[in-house]
Amino acid sequence: MGTRRSVKARPANLNVASVEVARVELGRMRLLARAWAETIPEAQRVGQAVTFARRALEALAAEAAPLLVLGTPLAAPRGSLDPAALRLAAGIGTAAAALPVIEGLHLVTGLYPALLPGNTRSALGAFYTPPALTQRLLDQVTAEGLDWRTARILDPAAGGGAFLFQAAQRLRAALGPCEPAFAIQQIAARLLGLELDPHAAGLAQGALEILLADLTVAAGRPAPVLVRVCDALEEPPGESFDLVVGNPPYGRVTLTPDQRRRYARSLYGHANLYGVFTDIALRWAKADGFIAYLTPTSFLAGQYYAALRRLLAGQAPPVAIDFVHARRGVFEDVLQETMLAIYRKGAGPRRAQVHYLHVTTESEAQVTRNGTIGIPADGAAPWLAPRDPAHSALIARVELMPARLADWGYGVSTGPLVWNRFKPQLRDRPGGKATFPLIWAEAVTADGQFIFRAQKRNHAPYFKLEAGDEWLLVDRPCVLLQRTTAKEQARRLIAAELPADFIQAHGGVVVENHLNMIRPSGKPEVPPAVVAAILNSRIVDQVFRCMNGSVAVSAFELESLPLPDLADLAILRKLVAAGATQDRIEAECHRLYGGEAG
Repeated sequence: MGTRRSVKARPANLNVASVEVARVELGRMRLLARAWAETIPEAQRVGQAVTFARRALEALAAEAAPLLVLGTPLAAPRGSLDPAALRLAAGIGTAAAALPVIEGLHLVTGLYPALLPGNTRSALGAFYTPPALTQRLLDQVTAEGLDWRTARILDPAAGGGAFLFQAAQRLRAALGPCEPAFAIQQIAARLLGLELDPHAAGLAQGALEILLADLTVAAGRPAPVLVRVCDALEEPPGESFDLVVGNPPYGRVTLTPDQRRRYARSLYGHANLYGVFTDIALRWAKADGFIAYLTPTSFLAGQYYAALRRLLAGQAPPVAIDFVHARRGVFEDVLQETMLAIYRKGAGPRRAQVHYLHVTTESEAQVTRNGTIGIPADGAAPWLAPRDPAHSALIARVELMPARLADWGYGVSTGPLVWNRFKPQLRDRPGGKATFPLIWAEAVTADGQFIFRAQKRNHAPYFKLEAGDEWLLVDRPCVLLQRTTAKEQARRLIAAELPADFIQAHGGVVVENHLNMIRPSGKPEVPPAVVAAILNSRIVDQVFRCMNGSVAVSAFELESLPLPDLADLAILRKLVAAGATQDRIEAECHRLYGGEAG
């Protein structure tokens, strides 16, 4: 249990001289708010977070719309704030009123997820969406042809309302000069948010009331309820929308049997919430409607998303994709690589434009044109997308390469040993005929060498097989490849041949679960050393980066990796057999993928 303590804040009547001064001051106050939240016992954090955000929203309303009476929250805040926290919340709301209205609403409603405990935030999928991303996504769908004069918009995971604010403002602008009552009627009929968390929904509704305050005050009527508290997974699609937009929650979820049957068309193995919400969007969108989502990039290649890719390829292929890079502190607490994607229901096959979006501040982003992405003939296969402008030509070449590891005589599986299930069988030294070397991921070095070692904590160099453990033994040469690497590393694919002489000397080895094993099936067409050489090449690393969207290097992705035809490997075979320099091998690999020989 934490110790609760007070914090100091500037008075609520802070005189903000400019927008930039307000942003600086708000950055400071938001840091204070997060520090304050860390002092609150976890059991009280949700109540305190929503109370704090609601107080900030009320202060923003008092400054930005003094004639507005905010509606009753959809769920009553729990608990009360100490005086210093009250002043801090009010100060944030007052300062936020100096910002452009959408930015101010984003900031204040974003306080709620920012102040939650990390595990609660993850469980709710409650992550702050910077205004730069909401604006960019709606700009993109506008460029693709959405008509705001008539469009109906749904956010099925509305959270604090980030996309609803932008959509409401655009709907209103598209109406042009009109009676306030008519504008309110139109927005009420054409904008809807669904949200499971009643506290987030209440903040979104309150923020929309502030945004529309001049209309409702002039019309003399209350704001319409634009956010409905419900579980989108259980909400039957009763209407159709021109645009389904949002930042859906993500993370593995256990569905009920009924839900698994309902969403079976998009599931393969474990369900991830953002994949399910993509399926939901397809059900709510009109026949020619748009889906505009901010999601992780992992669905582009992972096996668990194969059914979802096939579904999208057949029903709503992508028409535009932005890969998002945000500087530290802008996109808080989100660790996965993310993307903005526009899908068009019923669209024909075409290459979708790809951009690289560098988010420099919460309200600003720089856009770089990055080539295109096409859907493979088998929509369930990984989708290759350029992460760099130079990748476009490479992708065009590899899309014509039909060979895969199976054609070379190999399959991929993970190392069979999950070591912490077999702790009593770990050994520090060899002894007895049933004790074998234990191969950890650290045995595959960054430069592609195999070194038998077990130097990290809890790593033992040997493993004692017991009766029935024969399935753990690897007794044929293969290629080992690290299963977890990050995009920041110099190479994503780090492989090494497990030498035949090492296996022969020990009678076999046991391979731990953090390694992939690229194993021959029958008599391979290519020596393991050649497989390792091509996987370790810079050009294949670039191909993999165009495919992969997570830190995991999966067997499915490796088996889907485009490779040169067997008939073209003669030179590479000779170079590897002769122990050629890495530069010579790199040059030949580059040539095999359609580049000029170095």
